[in-house]
Amino acid sequence: MEISAAIAQSLNLPSHGVEATLKLLAEGATIPFISRYRKEVTGSLNEVQIFEIDQMARQLEELAKRKETVKATIQELGKLTEELSRKIDETTTIASLEDIYLPFKPKRRTRATIARENGLEPLARMIMGHGLRQTPLAAASRFTGNNIPDAESALSGARDIIAEWVSESESARRTVRQLFERNALIETKVAKEHIDDTRYSDYHNYSGDLKRCPSHRYLAIRRAEAEGILRVTINIDPQQATDRLNRIFCSNISPLATDTVKEAVGDSYKRLLKPSIENETASMAKERADKAAIDVFADNLRQLLMAPPLGPHNVMGIDPGFRTGCKVVCLDEAGKLLYHDVIYPTAPRMDLAGAERKIKELTKRFNVVAIAVGNGTASRETERFLKEIKWDATAPDIHIVNEAGASVYSASELARKEFPDQDVTVRGAVSIGRRLMDPMAELVKIDPKSIGVGQYQHDVDQSALKRSLDNTVTCCVNSVGVNLNTASPQLLSYVSGIGPKLADAIVEYRQSNGKFKTRSQLLNVPRLGNKVYTQAAGFLRIPNGDNPLDNTAVHPERYQLVNTMAKDANCTVEELIKQPQTRKSIDLKRYVSSDVGMPTLRDIMEELERPGRDPRGEVSNITFDDTITDITDLKPGMKLPGIVNNITAFGAFVDLGIHHSGLIHLSQMSSRYISHPNEVLKLGQHVNVTVIEVDLERKRIGLSIK
Repeated sequence: MEISAAIAQSLNLPSHGVEATLKLLAEGATIPFISRYRKEVTGSLNEVQIFEIDQMARQLEELAKRKETVKATIQELGKLTEELSRKIDETTTIASLEDIYLPFKPKRRTRATIARENGLEPLARMIMGHGLRQTPLAAASRFTGNNIPDAESALSGARDIIAEWVSESESARRTVRQLFERNALIETKVAKEHIDDTRYSDYHNYSGDLKRCPSHRYLAIRRAEAEGILRVTINIDPQQATDRLNRIFCSNISPLATDTVKEAVGDSYKRLLKPSIENETASMAKERADKAAIDVFADNLRQLLMAPPLGPHNVMGIDPGFRTGCKVVCLDEAGKLLYHDVIYPTAPRMDLAGAERKIKELTKRFNVVAIAVGNGTASRETERFLKEIKWDATAPDIHIVNEAGASVYSASELARKEFPDQDVTVRGAVSIGRRLMDPMAELVKIDPKSIGVGQYQHDVDQSALKRSLDNTVTCCVNSVGVNLNTASPQLLSYVSGIGPKLADAIVEYRQSNGKFKTRSQLLNVPRLGNKVYTQAAGFLRIPNGDNPLDNTAVHPERYQLVNTMAKDANCTVEELIKQPQTRKSIDLKRYVSSDVGMPTLRDIMEELERPGRDPRGEVSNITFDDTITDITDLKPGMKLPGIVNNITAFGAFVDLGIHHSGLIHLSQMSSRYISHPNEVLKLGQHVNVTVIEVDLERKRIGLSIK
């Protein structure tokens, strides 16, 4: 089956759309570009579907390469037949391909190898034949001598050869694999030296159905195994397995050989087949768990990146602290550092008067409209201090900002390059302030794994995680669009078709030549040609530029179409944007052509209706309960406001304004059945929760929103 047809069948997508998508990807088109600007070609496939097509195509290409390697190896052995070649071509999974290849694989020295060297393969063939006329032991007596002292030794060697044949049989491996897929149990035993260890205590001496084992549980068990706390096995009923195998290998042999073959089958299952298929099953379970965990991480990251921005305003960023004080920075509307200082409104100094004087002075001096306070140590104390200030004029809005990863940024090479004369505390406060202004623009500077919105991110396949998170960031950045005249190199690098080197080149050109006035000026940037321009232009915005369409997601390749619409409506493009009635009077069907359909035309009209719009919405604020500052203040039954700060497969964590987040377990989210927290909650969502449990010893807080 062709790759496009196989993908279409597997993902249940139209074959013409898959084929067109693969062609565009091969030509170098990016996922955001295909999704946004080639809807007529793909049948309006979305970014998630295109990413899945791309991933599956890579897997099938790897499978195809492996098939060629296997065939070439078997050909070198002189054993590649037409039937075998056809069977290899028709296989659809790596597992089944490796089953075919197994008998031809170079082997280490085994018991079966030694038996063959001692001339016992003919005896094994006699036993497996249907014409045996004497007992296997009697037949074995003819094979004694040299290294074979007696008939029993000969028979034992023959059984070793038969056991290896069984373990290399496609039908045997398929049978055992199916049993593991359907019936496998994952079982754990706590190591004696860790019997009093409370970590992973939920999984001490655990047993459960593997196919129903949630991703987070499987990854936790495997982590505990890697740390030596648990011993983990994956098992099926051995009697059921050997019965199935016996039906395969004992159905066409002499009754005289049945007991001998059954003994060989049992040995093969226990010594060869089970360990092999158990490892394979564990690997497949790990892949499934990885995918589920990566999907959760990507979804959380998407929500975090798409958090509403405050926008271009002068802000103050505060990184709270106790002994070392609170680091204060003032930023202009572009995020430029204007001033920094330290105040001490918290213990041990408690210089409330001096801190208030400084904050009021800086707020007035730099026209601060909002204050961003990091949600780490001393956050609540700092927030309370700010709210108690007696402001001379309108008080700035106070926002608690998730500072996860800010310390990573502050110590990074990028931060050192941007602020070579400032220490990490100032850089961290700058990051906190900028996160309020534009979360996406700041978070793209940090490795997504350091943002802390996933589960077991260090345990999953790191290359698969990176691909997924990079794709998530890219799709988010391009769905919002990027201001060409203010974007950092890091933000520009995620724009469709650009990448880090061209991003640096764009910024250098901007610094040398001033702001871009038109998108077409991008073609003057060194090494940025027509192909990149086509991929990138629609996602770059120029507010107040020479062409109003440059501040929309309308692609330059459709400018002439919009000009024609305006001309037909007897107005300019500017008037078309400003006059809703004129736009409503346009009959889009008039403009359908061989390469422009209704999906593109509707997208164009939507952009003309709201040019330069930000799909992320408006920032909102939350006020935590002032009476709660520590976990010891919590009591079951309390109702409190909070912010969802992480979502996993089993529940959602909520920031209550204290050092420890509470957990809303999946079972405490709704009275109806839900399969995942994201059916009810989103990252950054403001919620009202009820405290149902407080475990002071383990620092765990149970919450409910039922």
